[in-house]
Amino acid sequence: MIWKKHFDLEALNAFSKDTMVDTLGIEFTEIGDDYLTARMPVDKRTVQPMRLLHGGASVTLAETLGSIASQFSIADWEKNMVVGVEINANHLNSVRAGFVTGKVTPIKVGNRLHVWQIEIKNESGELICVSRLTVAVIARRE
Repeated sequence: MIWKKHFDLEALNAFSKDTMVDTLGIEFTEIGDDYLTARMPVDKRTVQPMRLLHGGASVTLAETLGSIASQFSIADWEKNMVVGVEINANHLNSVRAGFVTGKVTPIKVGNRLHVWQIEIKNESGELICVSRLTVAVIARRE
């Protein structure tokens, strides 16, 4: 188990209230010992002008999953927080409607650096996007 703080789906979804995550309709759907999943609608909020899933929306889903996974993988929330350092994404297939689901798994969860693998699939299980996110654990500044 990589999680340092207890959480459930209701708390995760409440944590994202009134953020971009909420605006795009991203909803956390599953918590495993070493992974999280979330789904996002493919609708007017997340498509580009050609009515295909916008690559930026996929990256938002990927970074959301990795950042939340990092935050819940650090022990001391009062002293530390996480920030994204680098993200890349390969868009492999297009989607016009329905939902996509992202799953984040760790590559490395260290004291100061986390690296995450995110796979985004359509409702048929076809791989839409693969992404890798690097996150830094930094001292919280108020």
